[in-house]
Amino acid sequence: MTTPHTEPQPLRERPKRADARRNYENLLAAARVAFTEDDAETSLEDIARRAGVGIGTLYRHFPTRQDLIEAVYVDEVEALSRSALELAQLPAWEALDGWLHGFVGYVGTKQALANELFAYSGPAAEIFANCRAALYAAGGPLLERAQDAGIVRDDLDIGDVLHLVSGIAKISTPDPAQMDRLLDVALDGLRRNR
Repeated sequence: MTTPHTEPQPLRERPKRADARRNYENLLAAARVAFTEDDAETSLEDIARRAGVGIGTLYRHFPTRQDLIEAVYVDEVEALSRSALELAQLPAWEALDGWLHGFVGYVGTKQALANELFAYSGPAAEIFANCRAALYAAGGPLLERAQDAGIVRDDLDIGDVLHLVSGIAKISTPDPAQMDRLLDVALDGLRRNR
């Protein structure tokens, strides 16, 4: 049986001092809200204010807007990767299903960030390759475990599955329940014929 065994390696170094780490985390939290829930064009000054720090502190951690956007994007990838370890404690299908539902939520809310990063770096940028590798490393063992249990078809790999659910996540629908129904239908297609 295949399961994730180790905590994923961080894709980005975080400050070591407690106060600097706290400011860093506050800035990430404020930027996450600003970039994903509010307006991707939110000013850096507004993000610093929301985080309760001065603009100089923001620039010490994130010298450019791109650095801040990358950090938020990477932080979300790391959180999704860590969730695979937590879900690995569940039965094989529940773990995979839960992680893929989390993945769809991640894609849906991070599309604006990805688009802004594409504009800065292009889709072939190293950040995207590193994040993709981290997601494959997190989700791959969950898929393999479901395949080993005879629940999921053997002719799929994690790349196939993530392409499938990414496409679903990008569908524009005003009703989140419809997105869940579409994902459930697609995930039923992963199951091995009995």
